[in-house]
Amino acid sequence: MQIPKRNFKDNLLLVLKGLAMGAANKVPGVSGGVVAFVTGFYEEFIYSLQRFDKNSLKLLKGLHFKKFWSYVNGNFLGLLILGMLISYFSVSKILDYFLKLFETHVWGLFFGMILGSVFSIFTSLKKWSLQSSLYLVIGIIVGGMISFMEPASQNDHLLFVFICGVIGVSGMTLPGLSGSFILIILGNYVLLLVDSVNALSATIYQVLNNDFSFFNNPEQIHLLIILLVFTIGSLVGLIFLSHVLGFIIKRYKDQTYALIIGFILGSLGVVWPWKERIYKIDEIGDFILDTNGSKILSQFNRYLPQINMQSIITIILILLGLITVVYLDKIAKKSNKIL
Repeated sequence: MQIPKRNFKDNLLLVLKGLAMGAANKVPGVSGGVVAFVTGFYEEFIYSLQRFDKNSLKLLKGLHFKKFWSYVNGNFLGLLILGMLISYFSVSKILDYFLKLFETHVWGLFFGMILGSVFSIFTSLKKWSLQSSLYLVIGIIVGGMISFMEPASQNDHLLFVFICGVIGVSGMTLPGLSGSFILIILGNYVLLLVDSVNALSATIYQVLNNDFSFFNNPEQIHLLIILLVFTIGSLVGLIFLSHVLGFIIKRYKDQTYALIIGFILGSLGVVWPWKERIYKIDEIGDFILDTNGSKILSQFNRYLPQINMQSIITIILILLGLITVVYLDKIAKKSNKIL
């Protein structure tokens, strides 16, 4: 793959894309991989992660840091990760604030953006075949099954935390699968993306104020260790999944993209703006199994929008999100053609 040359403006834009990807990764139901795909750097992201191989290890062992940085496309990954790190302590906090005050509106915007990403990925297919349709159906089924799984209870065992990192990072590499939502299913979302991140923020603040009292706080130290293990697991997962996806995309690109579209469509229920409960299966189970027509209608109506100003605004935001993503997709593809 040919790495595009970037000027200062391109590098700044890459940091902003990292901000968006980091914010998306923290929101349950939203995939950071979708951001990567729509903004036009998904394949370069996967390619760069694949460069962490035997050759890169040899360069590190030989202390050839400059060659290593160039080999792994370090400028690209560094700026992207910088944007993600900034996001976790800024944009994601702002997003949490808006989710508390305007939950339905925010979910509406996300819903429209995810719909737009389906269009983006679909237009990237070279051709649609019967085999692609089969992979689409499989993706919808798997995405739907994950969306309606019952969340597990919290588990802070370090081995399980490491596994959470490996699995949870899938949202960055596989558009349609939300890493945050997977962490909710595994029961560790609050522990890993709220408590441990807050512990890190508090520690950084204390160190900057020459306060090292956190060494005497076992709970804070424990949370920092958990975050470290989770980060290591995420890095291992990123590198492993990138090699797997790179291999598959290179040989079965259309089928992989069809599967990704299926994942996205299957998981849309998680970000449905008018959902009553998005992480429980009991009410959905009643809807599927009950034979009483009136009860089924009653259950279904809980997920339909009411005709009021809030719903109208939400629908407008859905359309705005869809149009924005489609527009960004056209710009990204036009830029790639120029390059």
